[in-house]
Amino acid sequence: MLNLNAKYRNTVETVAKQIPFEPEICIVLGSGLGDFAEKVETIKSIATSSLPQYPISTVQGHHGFLHFSKYADKKLMIVQGRIHFYEGYSISQCVLPIHIASKLNCCIIILTNAAGGVNPNFKPGDLMLASSMNGINIKKELASLIGLTSLEKRNSFLDFPSKDLSEKIRKASLEEKILLREGVYWLTKGPSYETPAEIKMISKFGGDAVGMSTVHEAIYAASIGLKTASISCITNFAAGLSPQKLSHQEVIETAEMVKKDFERLVKKSIELI
Repeated sequence: MLNLNAKYRNTVETVAKQIPFEPEICIVLGSGLGDFAEKVETIKSIATSSLPQYPISTVQGHHGFLHFSKYADKKLMIVQGRIHFYEGYSISQCVLPIHIASKLNCCIIILTNAAGGVNPNFKPGDLMLASSMNGINIKKELASLIGLTSLEKRNSFLDFPSKDLSEKIRKASLEEKILLREGVYWLTKGPSYETPAEIKMISKFGGDAVGMSTVHEAIYAASIGLKTASISCITNFAAGLSPQKLSHQEVIETAEMVKKDFERLVKKSIELI
């Protein structure tokens, strides 16, 4: 197993020296959803490029900041700049924001992402709460990260995603009158988009949305006892379900269209926590 405490001691200590408070909720912003960081009161922003061993964010829509913010009397750590496998990073690097949050005594993680719609009933602009996730593509990496052999580790996934946290997000969607889909989020590591044949396979195995993030973050968070839930913005039809060629620009444009609903949903969820 990788010892993240030893590997990232300097990173955590550097962040801890600068924070204005210990966060209660960590929110990881997905592609095109980074504007949420500007919709709350930010007390302190730390450029991740200034932190030792913190990977450089290379993807459009991921700006590379840890924001320490407040909303509805809740103390937040907002990760604006996710770390992805397809950027060439390892699993230990991809879960670094979650590791930092845990070491700052944060116990609630809300993961967000842009995803392709596999379920034919989903359309671009829909929001989806993850009812489950598929991490079959990263079993080897997860084993090296958290171990998968002990009874304790297996039992730690019984509340994954968190039933309590997911129920609060459902309630938030009802109060805000926002349509919230539910389904299985399926991870592929990239760097290319999935082929139509791969999407057919994912559909047959029960996947409703597909993306290149989130699952390892959620599993790592669950393994160390953090409550975690995930909201996907369906930004496009998955490969083979539309004649249109997939592009990151389409992801950004659709996320821009739905950002007001996304903001309302996340804010109301924070209020209910």
